[in-house]
Amino acid sequence: MRDLKRLNDGRWQATLHLLATGETRLLKAKNIFIGAGGAALPLLQKSGIPEVAGYAGFPVGAPPMSVPHVDTRVLDGKQVLLFGPFATFSTKFLKQGSLLDMFGSLNGGNLLPMTQVGLKNFDLVKYLVDQVLQSDADRTEAQPDDWRLVTAGQRVQIIKKDAKEGGVLRLGTEVVTSQDGTISALLGASPGASTAAPIMLELMAKAWPEQMASVEWQSRIRAVVPSWGRKLNGDVALTEKVLADTSRILKLANSPVIPGAANDERRETARRCQ
Repeated sequence: MRDLKRLNDGRWQATLHLLATGETRLLKAKNIFIGAGGAALPLLQKSGIPEVAGYAGFPVGAPPMSVPHVDTRVLDGKQVLLFGPFATFSTKFLKQGSLLDMFGSLNGGNLLPMTQVGLKNFDLVKYLVDQVLQSDADRTEAQPDDWRLVTAGQRVQIIKKDAKEGGVLRLGTEVVTSQDGTISALLGASPGASTAAPIMLELMAKAWPEQMASVEWQSRIRAVVPSWGRKLNGDVALTEKVLADTSRILKLANSPVIPGAANDERRETARRCQ
């Protein structure tokens, strides 16, 4: 998606560029969801909705608080050993983006919050700069012929304007929705796929509040997510059911929850603190 604008009839028109053919297409829709990773903020800014005012993006090459660790994965059918991630900084919003991405997203509404975040998080900025300046020898003592550096991806953390604190840095994700619910965007860097389902449920509640309150929609959602709207903490039976269903679908071994084990653990923790 390269551009976005609202039409006179209330619908949205998205300009799409097909990378495979180079063709440009126009897509018109009543509802739009922008889940474009780091590019979500610039696209939402193009919509012109007031809800995006005060939001800025802080691009980093890896989770800024992650500690390098060893991990094993299968890439292209080959088992490899990974070590990282190493935090980096770039003004790109996407791995294949432009160095002008961050500067192009700045405006009169988010320049001050971004400056405030930089001043309040100087230690984080210094850490990222130190990471960027590291040599290969600084990163690992492994032989140079035994490993290579790979750019895994790009994250854009949320900077938003707060009435009390000024500019604040958010390390998670946030769904921003227009007042009429016709356009939404997922901003920030998600900590993992485990957050995808609750984020989409939150989005649906903002975009279609009346439908989400109906019996029909709720029954359909609970058919897919039986635990929706209920707390697993303290509900052993529901926890057992969710774990059993998930283990069956993913073909994992399932160990039943031991009733009272959580309470025993809390009592033991309280005893040690006395």
